[in-house]
Amino acid sequence: MTGRALMLQGTGSDVGKSVLTAGLCRAFLRRGFAVRPFKPQNMSNNAAVADDAEGGSGEIGRAQWLQALACGVAPSVHMNPVLLKPNSDTGSQVVLRGRAVETAEACAYWSTRGSLLAPVIESFERLKAEADLVVVEGAGSAAEANLRQGDIANMGFAVPTGTPVVLVGDINRGGVIAALIGTQAVLDGADRDRVAGFIVNLFRGDPRLFDDGLAMITERTGWRSFGVVPFLPEIRALPAEDAVVLEQRRAGADDRIVVAVPMIARIANFDDLDPLRADPAFDVRFCPPGTALPGDASLVVLPGTKSTLSDLRFLKAQGWDIDIRAHVRRGGRVLGLCGGYQMLGRRVRDPEGIEGPAGEEEGLGLLDVETVIAPAKTVRNAVCRSALLDAEAHGYEIHAGRTTGPGLNRTFLERGDEVIGVVSGDGLVVGSYLHGMLGDDTFRDRYLRFAGLSGTPGMVFAEQVETALDALADALERHLDVDALLDAAR
Repeated sequence: MTGRALMLQGTGSDVGKSVLTAGLCRAFLRRGFAVRPFKPQNMSNNAAVADDAEGGSGEIGRAQWLQALACGVAPSVHMNPVLLKPNSDTGSQVVLRGRAVETAEACAYWSTRGSLLAPVIESFERLKAEADLVVVEGAGSAAEANLRQGDIANMGFAVPTGTPVVLVGDINRGGVIAALIGTQAVLDGADRDRVAGFIVNLFRGDPRLFDDGLAMITERTGWRSFGVVPFLPEIRALPAEDAVVLEQRRAGADDRIVVAVPMIARIANFDDLDPLRADPAFDVRFCPPGTALPGDASLVVLPGTKSTLSDLRFLKAQGWDIDIRAHVRRGGRVLGLCGGYQMLGRRVRDPEGIEGPAGEEEGLGLLDVETVIAPAKTVRNAVCRSALLDAEAHGYEIHAGRTTGPGLNRTFLERGDEVIGVVSGDGLVVGSYLHGMLGDDTFRDRYLRFAGLSGTPGMVFAEQVETALDALADALERHLDVDALLDAAR
């Protein structure tokens, strides 16, 4: 098998394509194949850093970073050549092969996106040349026939590249029979011919109860079933791509340490909190709009954002600024990450409208710094050092802001001579540009101790993710006809 490919498309968004792609990547790797993940177009503010962009490091979707991990290879900007990072209800920053090239309104982007098909296919062919098998993930729904013209994410990619498609339907949300049969009904002939079969995902209960449903779908569509995947608890240890999952609460003991995270509108890189979510000692609560931050929280984390200025205003509109100041007065700890760090300062300015309409806003004033959003963007993997904690932190930076002020003299993290993070005079508030630092086990342990908290001794977060990927691959081998999926790849 040389240079084959197989594409997972969905009957809708959030049907589990990203996780299934990661699981199949790991399953094929364990069968001895050189595997690469690929997603032509992704829309997400959860980004990761790949070191092979032209001129340096670049951004890809966090899901493709995880899928690269599942393949046992370094992430590449070619695994996600087009990344859309929403910064308003109607506009997104367009990242091409790791580099931000423009900010476009939705209508303008959708009318011109077809011009990106050539670089998308070029990146795809590059991956095929170095792999036995490329597992491709579609975006959104294959049934969005109104968006078919100029499409580069689903059938608009599969047809010109001759890539076989497996449709994924989510039975947990209901209506999976109609979703699969209805998808076939709205596809034109060439698109229908690309479909090799389907997978039913997230089944709860005895799958034999759905045998008649599988027969009905097969009879109506002529497509084969590759299997029914049950709801898998293993996936809870994997980073999530979409913010909708943050509303799901995990049950646990009442004596866990409460960590409060306000769900700001343009929340980004919220997987920074995954190491705490994976630790049974913590109860990480993502607080939706309209709710107060819990008064029993020991730590408040202000997460990253794609639009610091608008999310700072959003935070104030929810009254969370009042909650955070009250939390600090009680002696509570605050950790601001990237955009959250910027909000903790005295003022944020965006004079050129880089992340939205130009303007400025008074910050929370908990750190003696100010930030100006600038066109030049920092994108890099980084190893920083904290003299305060006597520890190194491995992570990555993705930010457009430049932060200055007297507060930089109270250093929390440094990269060489550059200050990456600061701490308040009383030690209660920390801000940092370094994403992923809580995934560094030694650094996380020392920060928690500094904050007067204590996680589960000996927890190795990276091992948890690897174990989850292997468990996911095991489950897919049991519940899917993986041999047939390999045969379907072309």
